[in-house]
Amino acid sequence: MLSNTLWAAMALFGGLATAGYPPDVVDKLAKDSMSKVKDWLAKNPQGECNLKTAIRRKEWSDLTKNERKEYISAVLCLQSKPSKMSAEAPGAKSRFDDYVVVHLQQTMRNHGSTFFLPWHRLYLWHYENALRTECGYTGYQPYWNWDRYAQDPINSPLFDGSDTSMSGNGVFVPHPGIGVPSAPPPFNMIPPAQGGGCVTTGPFRNMSVNIGPLAPTLTDIKPNPQPDGLGYNPRCLRRDLNRNSAAVTTANYTYSLITSNENMYWFQTVMEGQFDQGKWGVHAGGHHTVGGDPAGDFYVSPGDPVFWLHHAMIDRVWWIWQVQDLEKRLKDLSHTMTMNNSPPSRNGTLEDENNLGRLYGDVLTRDLMSTLGGMGGRLCYIYE
Repeated sequence: MLSNTLWAAMALFGGLATAGYPPDVVDKLAKDSMSKVKDWLAKNPQGECNLKTAIRRKEWSDLTKNERKEYISAVLCLQSKPSKMSAEAPGAKSRFDDYVVVHLQQTMRNHGSTFFLPWHRLYLWHYENALRTECGYTGYQPYWNWDRYAQDPINSPLFDGSDTSMSGNGVFVPHPGIGVPSAPPPFNMIPPAQGGGCVTTGPFRNMSVNIGPLAPTLTDIKPNPQPDGLGYNPRCLRRDLNRNSAAVTTANYTYSLITSNENMYWFQTVMEGQFDQGKWGVHAGGHHTVGGDPAGDFYVSPGDPVFWLHHAMIDRVWWIWQVQDLEKRLKDLSHTMTMNNSPPSRNGTLEDENNLGRLYGDVLTRDLMSTLGGMGGRLCYIYE
């Protein structure tokens, strides 16, 4: 076994990530691409936003234990503050729930459409800002590098159930697995794992899931009292951490996603999944790695706190893809205005508007394309 001194020395010279995880091919691509960012900024200065002032979003295991605890405390703080949306969503009891409400209300608009990536970038930024301005968080939104934990998510720093994790697996409850609509056999069913019940370990073991379900992947969840899923329906956080789903999120899939798709149409299509071909994509793979309730529910998945780390990784992958050709890809948009073009609609444009309902007003898609200077400089971050 390597000594702590040797681990530290290897990390210092770039041999290992700071938490002891060797850089994967995506990490290396991101690092090697920073020269392209520098060149672009030299030609396109972004006012006060530059590589010295840009926020650094970091991977969960690269945070110190105290930094992880601070993030967890901020999320718990948001869950303790009263909702601003309870008038339109009786089930919303906290500021954390407000974000679940917004996602549910806009699910059909912001998935499989031109809004998928830019809207989630706005959504993630606003959540990060709420943690900082409402709960005193001094860090920034961490991400979940899927590859690091894909072989054994249950025992990873993210899910090991310790006080520095995002809580652990659910207790074992037999269930048939998760159906994947439109996928051909054998890809139409994700085999069950060893969880499925209530999470009993870690910081979120006592949290209440209040919104939904609307599209549950577990059959024994009590239905919401309102058909729109916005009624008050308190229940425990449930997970079924699943290596079968995690298998499609290893670095080779992410690297291929970034390097093999030259335009936004194919990049987004492959990322979101081609279910009719039995290809889940890293987006669905990450969600179903967690599974359970609410993470497995398409509409209310942000009700599991790990959603935000998963979508930070989604945003990171888009950022790395954009960096490969910034001049072109900061303008590259695809898909129509409706999910899977149903009902048929026009193509989306950079002038279309995104919003977070009552939480935040309209933002042009154009202003969400760049993490370095977008939204008049309010977006100013990179991923480490």
